[in-house]
Amino acid sequence: MTSEAHLDKTKVRHSFAAAAETYDGFASLQRQVGLELLCRFPQTKSAGVLLDLGCGTGFISHQLSTACSGKQMIALDIALPMLQTSRRKYPAMPVQYLCADAEKLPIASNSIDQIFSNLALQWAEDLPAICADFKRVLNKQGQLIFATFGPETLVELKSAWAKVDDFTHVNVFHSADQIHDFLKAAGFKQISLQTQLYQSVYSDVEALMRELKGIGAHNVNRLRNPKPTTKAQLKNMIRHYPAQMAGQGIIASYEIIFVKASI
Repeated sequence: MTSEAHLDKTKVRHSFAAAAETYDGFASLQRQVGLELLCRFPQTKSAGVLLDLGCGTGFISHQLSTACSGKQMIALDIALPMLQTSRRKYPAMPVQYLCADAEKLPIASNSIDQIFSNLALQWAEDLPAICADFKRVLNKQGQLIFATFGPETLVELKSAWAKVDDFTHVNVFHSADQIHDFLKAAGFKQISLQTQLYQSVYSDVEALMRELKGIGAHNVNRLRNPKPTTKAQLKNMIRHYPAQMAGQGIIASYEIIFVKASI
């Protein structure tokens, strides 16, 4: 795996913009992981500036604003409709909204005390470059805390599609070792990485696909099949998807990498 992902960032933005109204109805895993990230790396009420990167519809932003009442908070997302949904859901939340690409941060150097990001950095095209830019915007006591997907994510779906064709149907994710190396090369110290495998149960493969669509997690890899998926291809993939137990649905695995690093 190379350090650079083959992602179509325009499609990333459009996918999440289109999912702003449906996201909260499907994002139970995202909420669970975000709360676990907060639990593993507790926040303090000290002063400073906190950047919630990839804030989505604001669930974790709201948790952060409560836990970090002494901090000025910036909530950033690539999709404007996500920010609009967050503002509508949490009108009293003391936060400055910023619509921007995490890979092109319009933020001054040495101006942020902490970057917090829940399940957003897997959408970065060039993770080594984004780690270097995080180092730029953080101050000398700055911290980076995030959760992201690892390569075992949706391994069952990858395996099923591999029986159909040779195209990339599931986005590619970096390993914990790669992330450690990217952070170290960027100049981060005291790097802590922890992995955990989550498994969600679905009634069938179609239910899994609906959830992925509902949260905006489309296949935006440039190596995907350029032609629309046919009903025959989809049926073939479903036939090869491993069943949990007869009549009891299917399992989808999600490898989560929890990361904390300091300057």
